[in-house]
Amino acid sequence: MEASTIWWILAGIAIAAELLTGGIYLLMISTGLAAGAIAAHLGLGLPAQISTAAIIGVLAVLLCRRIRGRRMPELPAAANPDLNLDIGETLHVPEWNSDGTARIPYRGSQWTVVLRPGSLPSTGLYRVIELQGNRLIVDKA
Repeated sequence: MEASTIWWILAGIAIAAELLTGGIYLLMISTGLAAGAIAAHLGLGLPAQISTAAIIGVLAVLLCRRIRGRRMPELPAAANPDLNLDIGETLHVPEWNSDGTARIPYRGSQWTVVLRPGSLPSTGLYRVIELQGNRLIVDKA
């Protein structure tokens, strides 16, 4: 069996394992294994193939870690607009109760609205910034 075939089989196994685990790092390792297969196709010796696979695999993992490290920190689920479509919506609050809450009709039912800590209650438009159970946490729009 050709050396390149072995490299391609190893790359395929790494990709299959990545699909089963859901991680991205095995995909980066399979990139290194594919580079080893290409080195074998170019006729390089086994030490050069192993070196190529190792260098490309490690660089791919480091690059992936660097890119993932730059991403914005994940918001908690209660404040994540990707999970709660109500976040960012505007609503009108006609009056506030003395305890800093209000009851308003929103999406066909009555909701309790609570101001973000440190905000002063006044009538007008508010933007939903977070959901806490069945309470909408709002900030002045």
